Amino acid sequence: MLVAEKAMQRAPLRVDLALQGGGAHGAFSWGALDRLLEEPWLIIEGISGTSAGAMNAAVMAHGYAADGAAGAREALAAFWHKVSEAARFSPFQRGPLDVLLGRWTLDHSPVFVAMDMMARLFSPYNLNPTGANPLRAILTETIDFGRLSASPIKLFVTATNVRTGRGRVFRNGELTPDVLLASACLPTLFQAVEIDGEAYWDGGYAGNPTITPLVRECTSQDTILVQINPVERPGTPRSAREILNRINEVSFNAVLLKELKMIALLRKVAQVEDEEGARWASMRIHRVASDTMTDLGYSSKLNAEWEFLTMLHNEGRRSAEAFLDAHGDDLGHRSSLDLDNLLEGV
Repeated sequence: MLVAEKAMQRAPLRVDLALQGGGAHGAFSWGALDRLLEEPWLIIEGISGTSAGAMNAAVMAHGYAADGAAGAREALAAFWHKVSEAARFSPFQRGPLDVLLGRWTLDHSPVFVAMDMMARLFSPYNLNPTGANPLRAILTETIDFGRLSASPIKLFVTATNVRTGRGRVFRNGELTPDVLLASACLPTLFQAVEIDGEAYWDGGYAGNPTITPLVRECTSQDTILVQINPVERPGTPRSAREILNRINEVSFNAVLLKELKMIALLRKVAQVEDEEGARWASMRIHRVASDTMTDLGYSSKLNAEWEFLTMLHNEGRRSAEAFLDAHGDDLGHRSSLDLDNLLEGV
């Protein structure tokens, strides 16, 4: 039986998506979503997203509300085209040698090196006193935020409250350009975004992404994590940039790993008596990931060249295709991500 015919005959299944943040690396998630949206039997009930993951989620839900899966795919492509167009004249460009050798890093870009050094000495309040962010105009042009309230997809966007250090989850009717910019607000690059009298930073510090609302507010028992930030990285980082890159990866994965560990622990319990605990224990977790993301460093998250975004998109599609081939039959039946190894050392 052809794959397409098998997909058409499969009973619809509700799933949730968990989308990590990572700047331009979010184009990988775009590719993964592009492929998943081609499956008519996959019904997206909820999406939890942080930073670039939050933007992908909002753009996708906006397009879906207008014209279903086709509208969602079209909206995502339009968004990433606009991101690339806006970055065409950005000072963050690869050096000639990196272009020649096919490397996506900005580590050797004089402007990136200078800005990286200045960020350790000056804050964005000094370097960007107006608080300008080119993504604001793109989000306003791309997303009808009023339409999100009526979207059939439940959205959960995380930002970190600067004062309390706790994450706040924003839902469909609360989403605005400010909320999405807050979720992606790296404090060394952008001023904190004020919402309801509180200042917010990148949601990755509090949940990248947050799984809890998917468990509490959705009926689906299958969550597909689209992972951008590697959990494991071989070797010990030695250069200053490698060390900072790994620190960011560890800190931005920490809360997610804690939630996944909780699911693994609850599964070990013979009987979970309370309803919410039973919901956590019954969650089936899956993952779309790629070794390519391990090969990319921090600086490439600021590289919005169309060629780079296209490469990530294609890799996301390929990884989602590989996931469906290997674990499509697991959806609705069992977890395909081994959570038990997270309990090692616990």
